[in-house]
Amino acid sequence: MRRISIMVSAAVLTAGLAVPAAAHPGRADFGRATLTGFASLPAETFVPGSEPSGAAIGAGPFNGIVAPFAHQPVQGFSGVVNRRDGTFDVLSDNGYGNKANSADFLLRVHRIKPDLRGGTVEVLGGFGLSDPDRHVPFPLTRADRVLTGADFDVESIQRMPDGTYWIGDEFGPWLLHFSAKGRLLQAPIALDGVRAPENPFLNGAQPDIASSKGFEGLVRSVDGRHLYPLLEGTVTGDTPGDLRFSEFDLRRGKYIGKRYVYRLESTANAIGDAIAVDRHRFLVIERDGGQGDTAKFKRIYLADTRDRDGDGLMDKTLVADLLDIANPKGLGGFGETFRFPFQTIEDVNLVDDRTLAVLNDNNFPFSSGRTAGKADDNEFITLRLSAPLHADKRAFR
Repeated sequence: MRRISIMVSAAVLTAGLAVPAAAHPGRADFGRATLTGFASLPAETFVPGSEPSGAAIGAGPFNGIVAPFAHQPVQGFSGVVNRRDGTFDVLSDNGYGNKANSADFLLRVHRIKPDLRGGTVEVLGGFGLSDPDRHVPFPLTRADRVLTGADFDVESIQRMPDGTYWIGDEFGPWLLHFSAKGRLLQAPIALDGVRAPENPFLNGAQPDIASSKGFEGLVRSVDGRHLYPLLEGTVTGDTPGDLRFSEFDLRRGKYIGKRYVYRLESTANAIGDAIAVDRHRFLVIERDGGQGDTAKFKRIYLADTRDRDGDGLMDKTLVADLLDIANPKGLGGFGETFRFPFQTIEDVNLVDDRTLAVLNDNNFPFSSGRTAGKADDNEFITLRLSAPLHADKRAFR
């Protein structure tokens, strides 16, 4: 098995934080990104005609919002798919943050259409996730086998050419394969040697990854032959801050033993999402856990599996600092510097070779990164990079 580590751009580690040194020759960071579009979906947006939700989170109020809710909230975008027709599929998070309080949150993929001129996001519809064919080998929350946030913590999504979806989970962690209408097509696929505290097959053994540190990112290779799930946390025994980036062969339906390692700039950081640029390069969101004024590190890196330095380590190049975005047109009513100061930023997508779409997970109703005391909306922004990525054309499919 070939194992490659990602280096920290010639960083000096001090008190658990990486302080970047001079850029490597031929690998200079990109310049400042520019905000080109802003739209938001109000925090209190619910699925019409849906079931009640939020009974186990307490009455609150949470950022001015009282629970439970009469319907299912459209909240917590933890994955995005660009359908290339002006609409996007977005994956709701597992509900309210953990297995114990999310049994009445129904897992769902929403279809949205952002209006970057008008500044709004329209929810066009969507579909729920379910297992009517009984592929899940452990008991589910509901007898009708509709999947909930107590069954899986879904965090990442890829749409395949046949219209099916692959989704990354954190409770296993597992890979989940769904039909175009959200029907589970096969048993959850585990990653050998990695089990989260919520995994039902621990049988008294100790987990080797922390809670909520499973498949936060899921990449589809540009040739469509592989998936690359990216763990959010370090596996026990690995170097702290190193995240496994494993290769799953879609044709053979299994992991083939090859993996890379993404190294965080700080062991206190986490990743939010990942997407392919070409055969060797991936965009990765890396972030701290702060929000609002406490947010200090929200970045997008270009991670390369090739060894440009001859040291066996993968390169990282800073593409965009999400806390320092130029906003010369004052989009969204913000000033000349735009900040994306959310606790969890979990969605990045290639719009074109110099434009990225970035979305937040608003952790409804708990996060308040935009305005203290007010539940965060789901924001959809587009950024123009200072230079082209020279992406493989297949990355835009």
